[in-house]
Amino acid sequence: MMNLDHSNAALFAALALAQAEVENATKNAVNGGFSKNGKPSYADLAEVLDTVRPVFAKHGLAIIQSTGYSDGLVFVTTALVHKEGGYVTSVASCTPAKVDAQGVGAATTYLRRYSLSAMASISQADDDGNSAAHNRPAVVAKPSNQLLDLLAATEDATNEEVLRNLYKATENLVEHEKAEARKAIVQKRSTITKV
Repeated sequence: MMNLDHSNAALFAALALAQAEVENATKNAVNGGFSKNGKPSYADLAEVLDTVRPVFAKHGLAIIQSTGYSDGLVFVTTALVHKEGGYVTSVASCTPAKVDAQGVGAATTYLRRYSLSAMASISQADDDGNSAAHNRPAVVAKPSNQLLDLLAATEDATNEEVLRNLYKATENLVEHEKAEARKAIVQKRSTITKV
């Protein structure tokens, strides 16, 4: 889910210029299980970064990625930041194929590569996805008590001041819960302002 709450016109202008220049990532890595004739079958994370960073930096854009693991899911938050302060974020998650350091690391790299490609609006072939993310259904993370309390308080809120305080309280949540809570607050705000 993408969060545009902190975006601004300068960010979008710079992003439009950067996207006009950035090229798609070149296949440079081989996945033995999926590669045909030993030829490169996908663009690895380093290739995607090398493709995006120079063009984005030229236009005052930076990329920040943070990672996490909770309740059987790997999370990657990607932020696209402009030098004048605007930014957008997006959170991606998946269940790793193996729940060990190597499996979590592979899923993290996979999510970083795909999240960055999506945020930069570039294409990169992928024949290695099956090794990073498992085909079994994703484990649905149980919401924290803090999120449940915030959602209940949001539902009961009757004025803007209460909603502002609840919005500030979302800073203490993990990224995927923060996005859910903020969405509920924005929806509630629209019903309060219509009254």
